[in-house]
Amino acid sequence: MRKPLTKPLVIAALLALASSAFAIDYRSTARNGVVLYEAPAETSTKRFILSANVPLEVLSEQGNWLRVRDRDGTLAWLAKADASTTRYLQANRLAEVRKEAKATAALLFKIDRNVLVELLQDNRNGWLKIRHRDGETGFIRIEDVWGA
Repeated sequence: MRKPLTKPLVIAALLALASSAFAIDYRSTARNGVVLYEAPAETSTKRFILSANVPLEVLSEQGNWLRVRDRDGTLAWLAKADASTTRYLQANRLAEVRKEAKATAALLFKIDRNVLVELLQDNRNGWLKIRHRDGETGFIRIEDVWGA
């Protein structure tokens, strides 16, 4: 007599839900001159002004505000209207961009630390497909960037 597969299927479904519940949410600044605040109010102390496309990790939401963390670990508040869902990444160091998602693929170009690139695709294999502001696309190792 065969045992039903109900229990393993339920466990697999719960694990899938749990992993998506803990996914890190990133947004990017929507324009130049975005202000980060000490508290979720425009009357609070202004902490920083950022350029467009800077990636930020979203920690929580409160009304029209997002509690965010930058690459250096600085915490601040950002108005939701100043956040874009278009994902950008910031290079952690001098990084190589390859033609394919493998270390032996042809080197297309290198990007310096702090350069911003647009995230096009995350295949969950350690490589990210990106686009440089000059229009070139390629693959970069996930550990070479912040914001993925």
